[in-house]
Amino acid sequence: MKHMAMAVLCFEAVILGLASPVLIMVEDVPVALGLSAGLGLALLCLVACGLLRSAVGEWLGHLVQVGAIGLGFVAPIMFFVGGMFAALWAGAILLGRKIERDRARWAAAEGD
Repeated sequence: MKHMAMAVLCFEAVILGLASPVLIMVEDVPVALGLSAGLGLALLCLVACGLLRSAVGEWLGHLVQVGAIGLGFVAPIMFFVGGMFAALWAGAILLGRKIERDRARWAAAEGD
């Protein structure tokens, strides 16, 4: 689960970092707000990546998804982009957990 979730968060960090200039130049958001929103969420993605070994990292990842979708109130395209990343995040978490359960079951079956 961790590797797939890390990949989603790393790609999302790049996109959110690149959203800052879009917020500032296209949507006419004040510079301080555009930088803090885009780069702040990008930094939170990277922190969540580093903490994915614990439950805190997963919860931070959830928070990032809410924040990315919330950017849609500032730049409407972010509803779509944030929703796409939220779907990827959910897929990474759910499929990752299923893979971990299957691996544990296979390991237990081999041990018998």
